[in-house]
Amino acid sequence: MKKFISIILSAVIILSALSASAAALVTEETKELGFAVASDLHYNVPEAELEKTNNDEIFWYANRRAAMENESGLIIDEFLRQCAEDDSIEFVLIPGDLADNGRTVWQEHYDVAKKLADFEEATGKQVYVIPGNHDMGAADIDFKEENFKEVYAAFGFSEALSSMDDNCSYTADLGDKYRLIALDSNDPSKSTEDGMSFKKVMWVLDEAKKAQEDGRYPILMMHHNLLDHLPMQRIISRNFIVRFHYTTATLFADAGIKLVFSGHEHCSDATSYTTPLGNKIYDFANTALTMYPLQYKVFYINDAEITYRTRTIEKIAAEMLKNTTAGYTDEQISLMNEGLNDYSKGFLKAGIQYRLELSLSMEKMGIAEDSIFYPLVSTAVGELINILRMPLYGENSVQELGKEYNIDIPDSDYKTGWDLATELVSWHYAGEEPFEVQSTEVKILLRTVSLILKDDLSTVNDEIFFAAANELIEMMGMNGNMSKEFTKLTSEIFGGVTAGQYFLVALVSPLLYQFAFDGDNVSDNNGTLQGYGIEMNGRNILNNLSDAANTLMLYIENFFIIFVKIFGIGR
Repeated sequence: MKKFISIILSAVIILSALSASAAALVTEETKELGFAVASDLHYNVPEAELEKTNNDEIFWYANRRAAMENESGLIIDEFLRQCAEDDSIEFVLIPGDLADNGRTVWQEHYDVAKKLADFEEATGKQVYVIPGNHDMGAADIDFKEENFKEVYAAFGFSEALSSMDDNCSYTADLGDKYRLIALDSNDPSKSTEDGMSFKKVMWVLDEAKKAQEDGRYPILMMHHNLLDHLPMQRIISRNFIVRFHYTTATLFADAGIKLVFSGHEHCSDATSYTTPLGNKIYDFANTALTMYPLQYKVFYINDAEITYRTRTIEKIAAEMLKNTTAGYTDEQISLMNEGLNDYSKGFLKAGIQYRLELSLSMEKMGIAEDSIFYPLVSTAVGELINILRMPLYGENSVQELGKEYNIDIPDSDYKTGWDLATELVSWHYAGEEPFEVQSTEVKILLRTVSLILKDDLSTVNDEIFFAAANELIEMMGMNGNMSKEFTKLTSEIFGGVTAGQYFLVALVSPLLYQFAFDGDNVSDNNGTLQGYGIEMNGRNILNNLSDAANTLMLYIENFFIIFVKIFGIGR
C-alpha cells in the first residue's frame, strides 16, 4: 500500500510542476471579480424584553439555537456597512435563511429587504438572494414562494436571465465572465429537508450549459449543502445535505461548476470532490452571519485563481440594544463593546449546552414514563449529564472518577466536560479545526467518552440487576452502589469492563476525531484554489486516488492508536 501511494505522489509532483507554468501564463489575462458571501442572516424583530431561557450568568438569555436574535439587525447593518466601504466587493450573495421566523413573521422579511434596498441604493452594488428553510412555507398562513419573489424582487428575480416557475430558482450574470445559478434547494412542504429533484438537477445542468455557450463560467448558490461537512453527514445530519449528494456533485462538476456556496449547517467548512473524469467541485458551507463566529467570506476570482478570505464582525452599535429591548445589563453591553466575537462565542457555548441538555430529556427523546426502557435510559442519560457537568479536575471531578476506571484524563485549562464539548463545537462552526489526534483536547474527549460508557454501564447495571440487592444493603446502613463498586473492581483487575466497550470506543473515535480535526487539505477560511480556466483533470484524478488511500490509512492508524495506546489496552 505504501509503495502504491509513493508512486501516486510522485506522479502528482511531476504533473504539478508541468501545470505551474500554464497557471502563470493566464493569471494576468483576466480581470478579477470580487464579491461577498454571507449566509443564514436569521434576522429577528427585536423582542420588547429579554426572555429568560437558561441560568448561565452573562448569557442567561442564550436560546436553544444559540442565535443572537435581538442583535441580528445590528450585525446585518455592520456587515452591509463593511461591504459598502470595500470597493473590491462588487456583489453580495446570500444563500438563504434571511429571516429567522420568515414562514410566519412577515415583518422580518420586510425589514431585511429594506436593509438590502438601502444598501443597493447607496452603493450601486447588486445583492442576490435565495430562500432557505426558515424563509418560506406551504401552509395557508405561511410566507410562500410568490411572497418571497415579490418582497425580494430587486435582489435577483426582477433581472433574472431565466427562472423556474414552481420555485425560487433563477440565474444572473456576475461581471463579464461568470454566471450565478441560484438554486432553490428547499422542500416546500417540509421545514428542514432538501427539496432536490430530478427536475431541479436537470435545470442546473441546462443553465450551466447555457452559461458556457455564452462564454461564462457557472457558479452555484443554494441553501443546502452539496458535500459532507461533518463525518457521515448524510447519516447523522441528513436534513442539511442534498440527497444523492455524490451523484449530484458529479453531474454538477462535470457540467463545469467549480464553486458552490451553501449555508444551513451554520459552519465554516470548505470541502471538495473530484469526479472520475477529474473535474473538481468545491462546496463552501458558510456560517450563520448572526451566530458565532459572526463571519462572512470575500472571494476574488479570475481564470487562474480563486482566492477567498474570511472576515469577522467585530463590533456593532451595542448601546442601541437598550433602546429596542429591555433587560440588557451594562456588563453585557460593555463586554460586546470590548470584544463582540468573544461575547458571541460565550453566547454560543451557553446556547449549545442549553439545547443539548433539553434534547437529552426523556420527553424530547420520545420515551414515555411507562415504557420498559424508561428507567434504563433515564439513568444512563442522567449520568451522562452529570459527568459533563462535573468539574474536570479537583475534588469529585471527572479526573478522579477516571482514575477509578484506570482512565487518565490529562490536565488542561478546561473547567468541565461541557466546557470542552462546546469548545469543540465552536471550532466546528468557526472552521479550521486544529485538534490533532494526540492533542490534549482529543485525548480528553475520547477518554471521557470511554469513561461515560463505563460509568453509564455500571449505573444501568445498578438499575436493572442490582436494584433489589442495593435496597437491602442500604436498609442495613451500607453503601448501596453495588454495581459501580463491582465494575471498578473488574476494571482494576482486568484493565477494562468488556472487550466490546473498547471496540465500540475505538470504532467511534476516528469519527469524533474527524469532527475535531479538519484534514481534508482545503482551507476553510482563507485560501487559493485553481481557477475556472485551469484544467488539471489528470492531476486531480491522481490526487483523488492518493487522498482516498491516505484517508483509509489514517482511519486504520487512528483506530489502532486509540485502541492500543490512548486507552491503554494491555496495561
